[in-house]
Amino acid sequence: MTGTLTEKILSRASGRSVSPGDVIEANVDIVAFHDLTGYHVIEVMEKANMMKIFDKSKIVVAFDHLAPPPDVRSAEIQVNIRKFVREMRLPNFHDVNVGILHELLIEKYALPGQVIVAADSHTTTSGALGAFAQGMGASDVAAAVITGKTWMVVPQPFKVELTGTPGKWVNGKDVALKLLGDFKADYFNGMSIEVHVRNPKAFPTDYRATVSNMGIEMNADALMFVPDQETKDYIKTMRGKEVELLTPDPKASYQDEYTIELEKLEPLVAAPYSVDNVKTAREVSNVEVDQVYIGSCTNGRLSDFQMAAEILKGRTVKTRCIVIPSSYEMFKQAMEKGYIETLVNAGCVVTYGTCGPCLGGHFGVAGPGEVIVSTSSRNFRGRMGSNEAKVYLSGPSVAAATAATGRITDPRDLQ
Repeated sequence: MTGTLTEKILSRASGRSVSPGDVIEANVDIVAFHDLTGYHVIEVMEKANMMKIFDKSKIVVAFDHLAPPPDVRSAEIQVNIRKFVREMRLPNFHDVNVGILHELLIEKYALPGQVIVAADSHTTTSGALGAFAQGMGASDVAAAVITGKTWMVVPQPFKVELTGTPGKWVNGKDVALKLLGDFKADYFNGMSIEVHVRNPKAFPTDYRATVSNMGIEMNADALMFVPDQETKDYIKTMRGKEVELLTPDPKASYQDEYTIELEKLEPLVAAPYSVDNVKTAREVSNVEVDQVYIGSCTNGRLSDFQMAAEILKGRTVKTRCIVIPSSYEMFKQAMEKGYIETLVNAGCVVTYGTCGPCLGGHFGVAGPGEVIVSTSSRNFRGRMGSNEAKVYLSGPSVAAATAATGRITDPRDLQ
């Protein structure tokens, strides 16, 4: 089997050699859904009168979007999904105390070379480990739950190479925003982005998960990091499991190639109302901010809170600051290392394992006229609450520096 990572994964999944543009039927390794979409997946299965599951061990369900439920309707949906989980005897169920689905997939389930589909657009997050991961609608996910298969068009692979080492306050969000700023949000339609890291330890899995998460904001079919020693070390640490790596051929053919020199990056933001309206943090400095949100499936991992705690240690926030680790495991590790204590002492509101304000759900909905700096994934009108709010996207360093000053701040400019 030869070719790019995309071609190798989809050839294995379809049982035949594939090329970009081919329409294939692929076997799936993991199918997942959460509370907000799971209700619709089950509804499709019920209406089709096909309440069966191809392999219970390959289904993952997590409550995250409205968890714990902030209203009666959300609670009702979760009651119904719990009933489905019990009746189907699904072993991989994670209630409101565990974490966000995409984080749980990389912590506990996803492996290099897998095909993963889930009823949420940010399923691309699992590409951090070298999986071909794609979000789909409820009908397609229901079909995958029942049959263990899905159809897709093999995308055109596009190669991105990361060289060098990022500076102190730069992380995965800045790489994602760099790509969005340079190529814009619709450029990668029909493509899969394969990211090659020249120095694997210079760009850890936390950073990779952020970039893969925002692959959907680039309109890519998938965004995968080519598995390497960092991938093996992460899975070994998180699960105690040794894995085999599937990698592209050295001379694999790509539609195009692009290089990012990490040491040249600086802290970036996406200004309202588009993810590709990218500016340096200094270009929008002195914009007064009402609320900062550090967390989500985009930037809710240990290194994010390490960065935020380093900036806020000994300081008191000058604006509302909400901090939400993406899982209990991330919360626990951040607590053990003292990051949570530092953030609480600085005046942050801390919880864990919920999408919350990212989608305007709860735990910090944006009000009319408010300006928000968020480490989440989207900043279009109404995403975090009011249509009259303005959302700036950033990495954790800009978010924490902004919380410390009450205005958008490049962390390099802090006294």
